[in-house]
Amino acid sequence: MSTPDLNLLMTLDALLSEGSVAGAARRLGLSPSAMSRALQRLRDCTGDPLLVRSGRGLVPTPRAVALREQVSELLPRALQTLSPAPTLDLGKVNRTFTLLCSDGFVENFGPSLLMRLNREAPGIRLNFLPKVRRDNSYLRDGTADLETGVIGKGTAQELHARALFRDHFVGVVREGHPLLNGDITLERYIECDHVADTRHGLGHDPVDVALAALGARRQIVTSVAGFATALALARSTGLLATVPERHTRYLRTGMTTFPLPLAMAEITLSMLWHPRLDADPAHKWLRSVIHEVCMQ
Repeated sequence: MSTPDLNLLMTLDALLSEGSVAGAARRLGLSPSAMSRALQRLRDCTGDPLLVRSGRGLVPTPRAVALREQVSELLPRALQTLSPAPTLDLGKVNRTFTLLCSDGFVENFGPSLLMRLNREAPGIRLNFLPKVRRDNSYLRDGTADLETGVIGKGTAQELHARALFRDHFVGVVREGHPLLNGDITLERYIECDHVADTRHGLGHDPVDVALAALGARRQIVTSVAGFATALALARSTGLLATVPERHTRYLRTGMTTFPLPLAMAEITLSMLWHPRLDADPAHKWLRSVIHEVCMQ
């Protein structure tokens, strides 16, 4: 059995509403002969004459009367389904989005993001979750809606991305650290006891890569999986942490920050999402808000 032409729904609606072939033809911008052929196709599909001659006009059969209400409800829903999404009404949106990010991102930008949501879209909730895996699988399977991070070779190629801000690395120690007594040279920097971030893998941290290019190596006494933890250790010990400056702005409160005695390229923190959410109105709005907050 062949699949019916769903365009016939509009034809049937016009015929049942107008009660005449000529009226339905004018309504749909067709010729009377084209409408007569469409009526015959409807009769073939339904196995019913639908409209029959009565005097000089046409009257509906019982099947046509039964179909009239169904079609009047079905057709608007079908047209709505195949139409562009309605204009976003933030006051009526009731959704929860999950953003994968670091503790530093939450510390720096979380309060401003939540204030914007509460003020402009109180029905939208934003959950911040840590990135346990680095393969973007959370975006692919829909567990997360957005992710922030530095785009690298392991980033899935199908993901969409937008840059949020550029950042550079700085050194951080507790107040009164011996390193602060005098000029901070490369030699004194690498001789300190360091806490390293292992999310890139041992030896692949951008700091270690830059030092290796100079033929130097720092003294790493412990490693952690995140800048927030590295700073917490450095605050309570004599360890030196090397972290992105803007990303850790508030986490470094009460500590001493200094420029690194070696050249390092800036990094770009980006926002990533799966293509299936690219045209979603609420998701688009949330992406614009995150971008605006990070650009401030």
